Amino acid sequence: MRFLADMGVALRIVEWLRANGHDAIHLREEGLQRMASGAIFAKAASENRIILTFDLDFGEIVALSGGKPVGVVLFRLHDTRASHVMDRLNTVLKDSHKALEQGAIVVVEESRHRIRRLSGRP
Repeated sequence: MRFLADMGVALRIVEWLRANGHDAIHLREEGLQRMASGAIFAKAASENRIILTFDLDFGEIVALSGGKPVGVVLFRLHDTRASHVMDRLNTVLKDSHKALEQGAIVVVEESRHRIRRLSGRP
């Protein structure tokens, strides 16, 4: 899978994804720390990447996207240590990879995750 990590996501998580065979980049690695959320969404869409973020704005951006199939993993965690985020992300990827590839929003909480498919998408 291909991922784009927003600034709130630890670089260690991107490195873990790469070690597990994924194509992952972090905004910081490309010097894009100040990129606006809408531009991040456009970048993810053009590069066919799933956004990893703690930023609640992305839920609204995806809803208003006009049907562009960009998946978003939205972390809503109290424990934001990289090890915990990786553990939760590992579970999400096992359960929700197809939905993410089709442009769903997966909201990741401490003990569960919810898949939000946008209307008109499978």
